[in-house]
Amino acid sequence: MPSEIKLAFVGCGGIAPSHLSGIKEMCPRIRITACVDPVVERAEAIAAEAGGAEVFASFDEALDRGDFDAVDLMLPHDLHEPFAIQSLQAGKHVLLEKPIAHSLEAADRILDAAARADTMFMIAENAQYVPEVVTVRKLIHDGCIGEAITARANFSAQHDDFWYTEREPWRCDNARAGGGAVIDGGAHWIRPLRMWMGEIDEVVGTLDYPVGHVEGESLARALIRFRSGRIGAFDAIVHPGVRGADYWWLVSGSKGEILVDAHFARGVMLFTDEHPDGLQVMAKQGFEKSYGSELLDFSRAILEGKELKATAEYAMGELRTARALYRSAETRQWEKVWD
Repeated sequence: MPSEIKLAFVGCGGIAPSHLSGIKEMCPRIRITACVDPVVERAEAIAAEAGGAEVFASFDEALDRGDFDAVDLMLPHDLHEPFAIQSLQAGKHVLLEKPIAHSLEAADRILDAAARADTMFMIAENAQYVPEVVTVRKLIHDGCIGEAITARANFSAQHDDFWYTEREPWRCDNARAGGGAVIDGGAHWIRPLRMWMGEIDEVVGTLDYPVGHVEGESLARALIRFRSGRIGAFDAIVHPGVRGADYWWLVSGSKGEILVDAHFARGVMLFTDEHPDGLQVMAKQGFEKSYGSELLDFSRAILEGKELKATAEYAMGELRTARALYRSAETRQWEKVWD
């Protein structure tokens, strides 16, 4: 097996600096050798931070002339399919930002291409690696709140956060993004629910559009039924005004609750008979601490043959949940996630 991975950053916009920071912090065997972006200045900025990677304005040019064996695809959702398939057919290992695609059909075609390729294919759902999320899973597993009864997730963003402004205008375009808050940022809130409570069976919910410049939904409310029979709740909102404080996740069990505040303000809080006012089990770490672990997982799968924390097929769960919720908003009925 090779001793290092030569990685190309494809798309050097909003999330690229976080991936770069994660590599610098935790991934000594990943070397960024190419940066690709049609906005050359963005590629140049990341290349300089990465230590002088070669810059390309087009992916075709990078594939033709660049020196790399893996790609980190950080692109608008509608570009996931063509770039992932092209990369796989070129024999590259692929790390593809979530969601796997903007439609189920496109996702299936990507997975088919990955099955035919002799390289690693991984979906970059960094919620899998968020320290607080991992800690909550361990607390549940260890029985700290008894039997987990229900879990609630609240995704919230501000309308002027970078991904809903002119910096990332494609996110406001339904044809490109595949939807709004649920399929996009909401995926990071759905993954922990699946990690903690098991697979989602069906959902029922409704959508609204309070932020006018976002074509997809900027408000969603849903009930979730897990395969275990337990129920949960999922909310997603892009706030048209100033937002107040709220929790992001709350897991209720037969002997207590686990709370993760908005922005991980208090880290992970455990409430039990012994700690009725709450015990801080973990201080704030946050999303930024997840990217290094995510890319380390990718590198170890390639360099050491280790199993990924979550397969690409598992990542279909967030997309399928979003699509089931979209159908439910039309039918006003419970909709199956996997049928």
